[in-house]
Amino acid sequence: MTVGSAAVPADVRARRRGPIDPRLWRYSAAARGFLVLTVVTSLVDVVMVIVTALMIGTVLAGVITTDARSLGDWATELGVLTVAIVVRVAVTWLHARYAHRSATRVIAELEHEVLDAASGLPPRELDPRRDEIATVLTRGLDGLGDYLTGYIPALLLAVTLTPITVVVIATQDLTSAIIVVVTLPLIPIFMILIGFLTKGKADRTLSAMTTLSSQLLDLVAGLPTLRALGRERGPEARVRELGDDHRRTTMSALRVAFLSGTVLEFLATLSVALVAVAIGMRLVTGGMPLEAGIIALVLAPEAYRPLRTVGSKFHAAEDGMAAAERAFAILDNVGTDATRPGSAASSEGPDRSREVAPELVFDGLSVGSRDGYAPHRLDAICRPGEITALSGPNGSGKSTALLALLGLAEPAEGHVTVDGIPAEGTDQWWERVAWLPQRPVLLPGTLADNLWLTGVDPANPELDDICAATGFDAVLAELPDRWNTVVGADGTGLSLGQRQRLALTRTLASPREVLLLDEPTAHLDDATEATVLDALRARARAGRTVVIVAHRPSLLAIADRVVVVEGGVR
Repeated sequence: MTVGSAAVPADVRARRRGPIDPRLWRYSAAARGFLVLTVVTSLVDVVMVIVTALMIGTVLAGVITTDARSLGDWATELGVLTVAIVVRVAVTWLHARYAHRSATRVIAELEHEVLDAASGLPPRELDPRRDEIATVLTRGLDGLGDYLTGYIPALLLAVTLTPITVVVIATQDLTSAIIVVVTLPLIPIFMILIGFLTKGKADRTLSAMTTLSSQLLDLVAGLPTLRALGRERGPEARVRELGDDHRRTTMSALRVAFLSGTVLEFLATLSVALVAVAIGMRLVTGGMPLEAGIIALVLAPEAYRPLRTVGSKFHAAEDGMAAAERAFAILDNVGTDATRPGSAASSEGPDRSREVAPELVFDGLSVGSRDGYAPHRLDAICRPGEITALSGPNGSGKSTALLALLGLAEPAEGHVTVDGIPAEGTDQWWERVAWLPQRPVLLPGTLADNLWLTGVDPANPELDDICAATGFDAVLAELPDRWNTVVGADGTGLSLGQRQRLALTRTLASPREVLLLDEPTAHLDDATEATVLDALRARARAGRTVVIVAHRPSLLAIADRVVVVEGGVR
């Protein structure tokens, strides 16, 4: 999946009005404490810079122009200078010490917020963004460290130290202050020009990394299958191409960052040189006092330093802010509503104590999609003891109808009821349902652990017959530890077909009253499909409520009721 800058909605990007995104402080309590610490240390640093410059100018000018040249003559000024230097060093150390800790906490808080928000997304919204979210969580947000520890402190100094320094220089030497005021805008002007040059580079770098990681992980997960088919030597060219693309985008961003830093350093050095030359010429001709010239000369570099640092830190922080934009897009879309579809916060729902399977009713159900509604005004009754098949063209909303039934998709119109009670995503309701989606969820752990996901006891004596029906008995025969075999995340260690058979086995073996199956025989041969269909009919005759999403004629043939699902435009 290729994720470009368009992955961040335009309205979300537009909400970032300034260099400091206010959503950062809203979603992270540690960020607010970090901001207070940075403001306080910046103000103290500004005061110490001014005091240091005044004391240096006073002492040097006095030593040169007067006869007071012993340490005792300047004890007070030297003491104040020493205290100012010590305080400035201590403040810098304090900020450096706690800034990195705070940045780590901020990143951790945002990662937890995004993870919680992503887990609350409906499956149809989560699936296309899975790789993007994984990249943001595992690597992207780490770039916020440079933004928090470097860019924000420099930005605060730019709005405090620079104007105060210019005012102090003006009180000592108006000509130097005018030179500083005239040359200062050159730095932000060149920053803007370089910004136009680098526009979108951070997004492209993150997109390249997302594409590389997602395709590489897919390749690693499917490597056993590729080896079984003798095609493990094919994809290395694509992986090499993706790696080269990521290398090129990263090196391009580094070159621009180096270029921008060089330009800003050159401008700042040239500007300070102009101030120094003007002061030197006037000192030679006696046009200004020595003390004022020294103070102005000491303060001139401090006036440019914050803006120079902002420019050099900006590109280092852009990768983190690009990832943060995507993180905020997820958080803004999901919000913090605990009762959104899929939340188990509500304890109300269909009564779990019923012994008979429930009747499921779709009453004028419409769910919003990109192009309109899918499904659109779906009416269907799924009765216990029957197999109900949802049929229709691709994209009509068959799988989405099951999500709405599970409480994982919010209806735009109509509703779904379970024995007359609105279907909600609660624990009580999910405990009555065994669901086989198109992309089954397999947990890292043993195969037995994955059986428990739908309430299946690995010691169930009927499990062997169900494994024979789905063809999973052949898979078990190849595994020395059988149900104690450990698989990785998403079933790593099993082929795609083996994962599908495992998921189908645990669904058919589940004691739950409602079976929801999305194309259950898509990866099965004809003989295995026939045994699975017999198992589905047996469960329906036993009083279960069975709902299947079906395209294949064999599935439609066993259905007691076929419902055609259609989409619609807005």
